[in-house]
Amino acid sequence: MPSSLIRRYLLALDRYKWPALASWLGVIGLSTVVALQPPPPPSYRSEGILVINAPVVALTTTGPEVQQRGQGIISREFLLADVLLEQVSQELANRNMPLSPQAIREATTIRLDGEDDTVQQVGVAFQGPTADQAQAVLDLLLEGMVELSRVTNRSRLRAIITALDDRLPAVEADLRTAEQALETYDRQEGPAIQAALDGSLLGAISGGQQQQRQNQLTLAGLESQIQSLQRQLGLNPGEALTASALSADPIIAQLRAQILQTETQIQLLAPTLREVHPTMQELRTNLAAYNRLLAERASEVIGGEDLAALPNVSEVRQRSALDPARSALANQLVLLSNEREALLRQQQILAQADGQLRQQYSSLPNKQLERERLAQQVARTQSLYDQIQIRRIDAEAAEAETVSSLTIAQPPATVLQPQDTTSPVVVLALGVVMGTLVAGAVVFLLDLLDGTVRTADALEAIFRDQDIPVLGVIPPLPKASHQRHPVLTLATQSSHLASYEDLRTNLRRSPNRPDSSQPIKVVLVTSSRDQEGKTTTVMNLGIAAARAGRRVLIVECDLLYPSHGTALGVKPPPEAVSSPRRYYAGYPSDPVQMVPQVENLYMAPAPGPQSQSAAILESSEMHQFLTSARARFDLVLLDAPPLSRNNNALTLAAEADGLVLVSRTDYTEKVVLEAILEELLEMEDIVVLGAVVNAARESTPMPVEVGPPPAYPADLETAAATPEPARPSSIDFF
Repeated sequence: MPSSLIRRYLLALDRYKWPALASWLGVIGLSTVVALQPPPPPSYRSEGILVINAPVVALTTTGPEVQQRGQGIISREFLLADVLLEQVSQELANRNMPLSPQAIREATTIRLDGEDDTVQQVGVAFQGPTADQAQAVLDLLLEGMVELSRVTNRSRLRAIITALDDRLPAVEADLRTAEQALETYDRQEGPAIQAALDGSLLGAISGGQQQQRQNQLTLAGLESQIQSLQRQLGLNPGEALTASALSADPIIAQLRAQILQTETQIQLLAPTLREVHPTMQELRTNLAAYNRLLAERASEVIGGEDLAALPNVSEVRQRSALDPARSALANQLVLLSNEREALLRQQQILAQADGQLRQQYSSLPNKQLERERLAQQVARTQSLYDQIQIRRIDAEAAEAETVSSLTIAQPPATVLQPQDTTSPVVVLALGVVMGTLVAGAVVFLLDLLDGTVRTADALEAIFRDQDIPVLGVIPPLPKASHQRHPVLTLATQSSHLASYEDLRTNLRRSPNRPDSSQPIKVVLVTSSRDQEGKTTTVMNLGIAAARAGRRVLIVECDLLYPSHGTALGVKPPPEAVSSPRRYYAGYPSDPVQMVPQVENLYMAPAPGPQSQSAAILESSEMHQFLTSARARFDLVLLDAPPLSRNNNALTLAAEADGLVLVSRTDYTEKVVLEAILEELLEMEDIVVLGAVVNAARESTPMPVEVGPPPAYPADLETAAATPEPARPSSIDFF
C-alpha cells in the first residue's frame, strides 16, 4: 500500500508539476520579499495598570450598586470608546502630537485580569514611535478611562432617576384609582358587610321567619272563621260585601219599598182590570222605572265591576234584603276577608324580604373577598409608590457619592521595545521549506479533486469491491506511426503476446461464466467511455486466440463511426455503408473477411458511420448474422460502443454469453465506472465475465520490439497510407 501511494503521488507530481512549481516559486518569491525588507523603526511601549475601586462606605444603597454594575461592564470596547478616543486625539493635537482615534485604538493593548468572569485589574499599553508620545497618550488614556467610568456611573444614576420620575405619575394614578374603588365598594356594600359582622342580618332573617310563622297561624284561624260564616250566610266574602252594602243604602231600601208597593197594587188590580187599562199600564211603567232606578243605584253602591254577580233586579232585591243579624254576620265576614288579604300580602312581603336577606347572607363571603382584594390592591400600589419614592430619594442622594469604578494603580512607564530581527538567510530557508510543503500540498489537493483513476491498483480495487475478476492487466503498448491502433501481436515474437494470452486464458476460466460445462463463444467487449483501449483489446485478444488455434471472428458493432479494420488490413465494401441491413444479411457478399497474416482470424468491419445504429443492431439481419457466427466460429468478439455514450452495448448483451469491461489508467473516471458497474450488476440478464486494465505502468515492464514493423500485404499498406475521414477526438485507442 505505501508503494502504491508513492507511485500515485509521483504520477500526480508528473501531471501537476507546473502548478506545483508555480506554488513553490510563489512562496520563495514571497519569502525573498520578506527577507529584503528593511529593519523596522524603533518603537516605545508605555504600560500602566488600573484596578477596581474597593467598596466605599456610603449612606445610600443605589450608589454602591451602580458602582458595582459599572465594574461589570468593563471591557476593551468600553475602555476604548469612541468618545474617549476623540477626546484624547483632540488633546494630542493641542500638544502638537497629532494622532487619529483609529491609530490610537490600533496601537493600544488592553489586558483584563480577574477570576470567575470578574475583572480585578486592567493592564493598558500603548506603542508609539517616540517615548514622549507613548507616555502622553497613555497618561491621557488612563485619566480618560477613570473619568469615563465615573461619568458612566453618574449617567446611570441620572437614568435611574429619570425612569423613576417617568413611572411615578402612572403609579400614583393607579393608587388613586384603587383607593376610589375601595371607597365606592365600602359605601355600597359596607352596611351589608357590617350587618353580617355584628349579627343584625341573622336577627333580621330570624325575625322575618318568626313573623311568617305567626302570620300562618293567624291565617289558619281566619280561614276557619271565614268558612263558618260562609256556611251560615251561604255567601262568599264578595257576595257578603255586596249584600251588606246594598242593605245599608237607604235609597235602595226606599226603592224596594216602592217596588213592593207597586207590585202589590198590580196584584190587587189584576183581577178587575185588564192589561191595557191605563192604571195597569201606569203601574207597570212605574214598576219598570223603579227597577231601573234600583239597578242604577245598585251599580252606584257596589260599582260596575261587581254587577256581573247580579244578573237581574230580583237578585239585587234579594241581596239587599238582609236583616240586621245577617247584615252583622256579612260585615264580620267582609272584615275577616280583608284581614286575611292583608295577612297574605304581608306574607308575600316577608317572603320577598327573607329571600333578599338570604341572598345578601350567601353573597357575604364574596363581598368580603372582593373587599380584601381591593384593599390588597391599594396596599400593593401604595407599597410600590412608597418604594419608588424611596429609590428616587436614594438615587438623588447617591449622585453626590458617585465615584469611578476604576483607579490608577500604576502610572505609565515607557521603555524601548527590543527589535526582533530575523536573518534573511533564515527567512529564505524557511521560504524554501514552506514552498516545498505548499507545492506538495497543491499536488495532493489537485490529485484528490481529479476523478480520473490514475493507477492500475486503484482500478483493480474498484473491480474487487464489486466482486468482478480482473482478467488481464495490459502494460502500455507502443504504436507505430503508420498504425491507428497498436496491434503489436501481428508479429510472431511480440513481447506483449503473453499479456493477451493470459487474458484469453483467464476469460476461458472466468468464475462468472453462466455455464461452466459450456465454452464461452460470444463475448461482448465494451468500456465506460471512449479512449480506454476497447478496440485495441479486441483486436489483440482475437489475434492471441487465433494463434492458439481457435477460429475467431471480430465484429465491429460501433456503427456511429467508420471501421477500424484497416489496422488489421480489412475494410467494408462501399455498398455496405448505403445498405447496412443487406450487408449483414450477406448481400451482395458475406461481411466476414479473413485477416491477412493471421491464420484463423476473421473480421466483420462496421459499415459506418450510420445514424440509426440502434435499429441496425436490433434488426433481424443482425440477429441472424450473430446466430450464424456463433455456429461457424469458436470465439466471436463483439466490439461494442462505450456504455456512457449510448445503450447499444446493452442491446447486444442478449446475443453474447458475457460481457468484458475494459478500463484504462489516466482515462477511466471513478464515478462513471462505479455507476456503470452498479447498473450492470443489477441487471439479471447480463453476465459480467470480468474486466481488463490497460496501460498499467505499475506492471513489470516487458521488453518492447525494436525490430522493423511487421510486413503487411499490399492492400493493408495501401489502406494504412490512405487517410481516413476526420473522426471525433473520442476514438477508442491508446
